[in-house]
Amino acid sequence: MIEVIGTDAGAPASLPLDKQQLLRQAPLVAAPRRLHDALQGWSSAPLIASDQPEALIDQLQGAEAAVVLASGDPLWFGIGRLLIQGLGVERLRFHPSPCSLQLAFSRLARPWQNASWISLHGRDPGVLASRLQQRPEALAVLTDPSRGGVAEVRELLRASGLEQAYGLWLCERLGHPEERVQRLAPAAALPADLDPLHLVVLLAEQPDPQPPESLPLLGLADGAYLQHPDRPGLMTKREVRIQLLADLDLPASGVLWDLGAGVGSIGLEALRLRPGLSLWALEQRGGSAALIRANAERLGVTPAGVIEGRAPEALADLPDPDRVLIGGGGRDRVALLEAVLARLNPGGRVVIPLATVEALADLRPVLERAGLVVGIAQHQAWRGSALADGTRLAPLNPVLILRGQKQSG
Repeated sequence: MIEVIGTDAGAPASLPLDKQQLLRQAPLVAAPRRLHDALQGWSSAPLIASDQPEALIDQLQGAEAAVVLASGDPLWFGIGRLLIQGLGVERLRFHPSPCSLQLAFSRLARPWQNASWISLHGRDPGVLASRLQQRPEALAVLTDPSRGGVAEVRELLRASGLEQAYGLWLCERLGHPEERVQRLAPAAALPADLDPLHLVVLLAEQPDPQPPESLPLLGLADGAYLQHPDRPGLMTKREVRIQLLADLDLPASGVLWDLGAGVGSIGLEALRLRPGLSLWALEQRGGSAALIRANAERLGVTPAGVIEGRAPEALADLPDPDRVLIGGGGRDRVALLEAVLARLNPGGRVVIPLATVEALADLRPVLERAGLVVGIAQHQAWRGSALADGTRLAPLNPVLILRGQKQSG
């Protein structure tokens, strides 16, 4: 048998006694080069490197028995898969050690059954940018030191506008007597002696409130908003918010309806631009009113009303609007739009962001039948982040924007 033994950074001294005995008795030992110095004196058997799996398999083909040391669980992003493919499962016996994720979350004393993870080893970092758009509660990142490691992760976090929304924990040499786990502030320098064996854990946290006067007038970072803890990431991204606010052509005064307001981002930013507006935010999700009010306080604005309820029923007691943003509606979107148009003041404007062409096909005729001047646009944004000596552009989801302008008088 070939015994494949998982290790942490403290191996071989940190191995359980029975695994140490297997190591001492092995006629052949394979291990990463970084462990070779530590293995001196543990075995008189030939010691070969396992850093090149293809060459290792050739060396193991004729071996009657051997021990292969691998990191963590050899069958979780480890050498196990290649050994099975090259040698056959009948020759292999696996002895997993706690994987790096288990060690990291144990050091942070945080349950990790709901944590997400992603590996950047040999992969385009765009997968991390896409994952961050979903705002996971906890995300472990297996870094690729050859592409920047923690520096790359921090750059992608910054490019996503989420530095305020996550605590970044750097975990080095897990399991080694000199392991190091530390929280890195966004502006903190990386350790001068950063170990290549590191991973990053991103933990969601409420962004610290900033004085409203210090915030940008337009285009706040996505991480500046409080989120629903069980549905993070369900908010309009910064680039789309800016475009929607432009398409609303906000007047200095009047009534703005934000329907399907989510966390309130668009309507609240509209109030920062036009304090004389009367904002009515409607969201059917339970607990949304308190969240929107909390975000309003953070931004230093005061909506005229924040309502939890379904449209169009909940619109009955609202003043007639001059501007309407429709961010929800689902299957009832046609009925909702018809109810909005029946109340829209002369010269008013309605703006609707859409994710599908089917929704566009449903709603455009409603605007045209009502005699509105119709405009349609598609917007696609990319976010740049450092990649080696260049810049990578990660795409956001494209958005269709349907707008209608009602005639004056």
